[in-house]
Amino acid sequence: RAKALAAAMLGSKWIVPTLWTGGTLPVEPCWPLPFMVKARHGCGHFHAVRNAADYAIARTRARRWMRVTYGKWLDEWLYGRIEPGLLVEPLIGEGPNLPIDYKLFVFGGQVRLVQVHLGRGSSNHRWIVMDLDWRRVSSVSRDPDPDRPLSLDRMIRAAERLGQEFTFVRIDFYEVEGAPLFGEMTFYPGSGLERIDPPELDVEMGEWCTAAVVATAHGEQERMQAAA
Repeated sequence: RAKALAAAMLGSKWIVPTLWTGGTLPVEPCWPLPFMVKARHGCGHFHAVRNAADYAIARTRARRWMRVTYGKWLDEWLYGRIEPGLLVEPLIGEGPNLPIDYKLFVFGGQVRLVQVHLGRGSSNHRWIVMDLDWRRVSSVSRDPDPDRPLSLDRMIRAAERLGQEFTFVRIDFYEVEGAPLFGEMTFYPGSGLERIDPPELDVEMGEWCTAAVVATAHGEQERMQAAA
């Protein structure tokens, strides 16, 4: 459904195709390798399939994902409203590694930060947070600053369009051959538990959230007055 929303607002070229959706993976795959198996009702539920052994692992994990009501243990109640299900997509990117994930933090319809995730799907998953001038503001990594994606300006415009009705949302994108692709939208980055360092950034993000809440309330009040 998030893909349908993004396609309607941004266009179909932004969307990674869905090859299949359902509740139980078939015994044998019927999609060209490589592909990605995901659950749509949880977090971190994905497995890249490049061969038969990968697919066997994916089937085992998928059965476990479908038995889980995700979100209860961390009070992420919204996940409980999502109908459980699996989906299969083509595996995007180049080479053996998963593509870099660009996670844009949108406060009141305005992008403020870009969290760049490296090493996804590995034991060395880490990230670097950049501002819109592409300066590092926070990091759990000693990696050099990542290259600014060629399509960052397009990602920002797309994220602000998708996030215009929300007080806060994180909207994720990939870049493949210089073109941006929509990933997902979430209201629970890091389950709300990721440590924000330095503390000054934590304060600033709180101020952005507060301003967005006030602006949303003010706009709703104006709409109610106009309707009256």
